[in-house]
Amino acid sequence: MADRRRGGAHIDRNADMDMTDTRESQAQALIRATGARLTRPRTRVLGYLLDQPRALSHHEILAALPGEQFDAVTLYRVLEWLTEHGIAHRIEGADHVWRFSADAGNKGHGHAHFHCTRCEAVTCMSGMPLPSRLKLPEGFTSEEVSLLIKGTCPRCSS
Repeated sequence: MADRRRGGAHIDRNADMDMTDTRESQAQALIRATGARLTRPRTRVLGYLLDQPRALSHHEILAALPGEQFDAVTLYRVLEWLTEHGIAHRIEGADHVWRFSADAGNKGHGHAHFHCTRCEAVTCMSGMPLPSRLKLPEGFTSEEVSLLIKGTCPRCSS
């Protein structure tokens, strides 16, 4: 049977596989564009992050990453590599936990982030770009601008 039903909705397995293949292809293309070696852990982690609607912590990724598990150190190294190469970015939440989100080739994260104080979710606010230049007092040079908005997300508000 080529489909299954969940909650009365028709779900096409081929469409699910196409989305996975597309996500994996996108991950491979982004990694290849760096000129670095394509590895299965990099592809799996980036493919997973590309499919996530919010930034995830190391522990959340390790617990939810589909397929064969690998150790926490490998995941840490992959996340650092993705961040260093501008394919993903990391956000420090109000709880001081790093969370990671795929950039999908955007090369940077010049946008605000929202940290829900109830569920601890951190969401990229891509529609809220940060200023590229700030007027600072003489002698100060900025290297990075970060804006973290704290509050309640729509899911927790309802």
